[in-house]
Amino acid sequence: MDVISSESSAVIQPGRIVILGGSGFIGTRLTSLLREQGVPVRIGDLQRSEAFPDLWTKSDVRRHETLSEVCNGATAIINLAAEHRDDVRPLSRYDETNVEGASQVCIAAQKAGIQRIVFTSSVAVYGFHSFPVDESGPFEPFNAYGKTKLQAEAVYRAWAAEDPSRTLVVVRPTVVFGEGNRGNVYNLLRQVASGRFFMVGPGLNAKSMAYVGNVAAFLAYTLSLGPGVHTFNYVDGPDMNTKDLVAYIKQCLGLPGKTRRIPMPVAMAGGHVLDLLARVSGRTFPISAVRVQKFCANTQFRADLVAKSNFTPPFSLNEGLARTLESEFR
Repeated sequence: MDVISSESSAVIQPGRIVILGGSGFIGTRLTSLLREQGVPVRIGDLQRSEAFPDLWTKSDVRRHETLSEVCNGATAIINLAAEHRDDVRPLSRYDETNVEGASQVCIAAQKAGIQRIVFTSSVAVYGFHSFPVDESGPFEPFNAYGKTKLQAEAVYRAWAAEDPSRTLVVVRPTVVFGEGNRGNVYNLLRQVASGRFFMVGPGLNAKSMAYVGNVAAFLAYTLSLGPGVHTFNYVDGPDMNTKDLVAYIKQCLGLPGKTRRIPMPVAMAGGHVLDLLARVSGRTFPISAVRVQKFCANTQFRADLVAKSNFTPPFSLNEGLARTLESEFR
């Protein structure tokens, strides 16, 4: 059973923190934040950390023996490592990194005597719904990424159940954006900034988003939670619909307000054509049927348990968007 206490102290438990997948977008921001707070950090990742090369140890979550060096002497693991792109092939890579990787991380934690794991899952475990979804579900993942994230959660829960003194935190962020990221939100910002953006459909579908500065701060906050299993969605509200989001982006950039539109069936057809070309040519394209579907879907999530905690996000959603636009396009 998940537990959450609104009385939890915000004081991070002492000891060195290992961030697996720490060379990436969220990991780099989190490492910077923890260092500012005086928390000792090590990064385990297949890719070298460009921001913190002195903290990096080459590690592979699919092989626990490669995690022993970075985990030795640590008191907590934050696992950000994942296969997450829409176009990963073969599909078995999702299972190898997300599910088997969870098993290997648990083995590494047990060998190193680590009793605290923070796992970044995803709201992809819920799939698409027409209503805001809280931590209780329903769980209907529509792709391999969401399915394997849900399976990985089960692996970690089994690890936590073995010893009541263990602490497991599962954080399911919605789409994360921020300075330096090159994901779906950045692609939207770039298209609007370039003047080449076309709205697919009416744009009335609501979108939950999360700014990387707040996500990093919340992950750091979870290091203060006591034993048990804690599960959170992470969302920065209030949610905007796509039409209002595009209008705010244009306002920040000083662009004219009129937006061109494409009917959703036309965009989906184009996405399927590009999917076929991608399979034939081996190339990847910025538009796919899944991305069109995501863009037009109502993706709203509730973060009620974050609201009940002692955590206060350091930035508003609008501040996060403005900071990202200023950094990337001004």
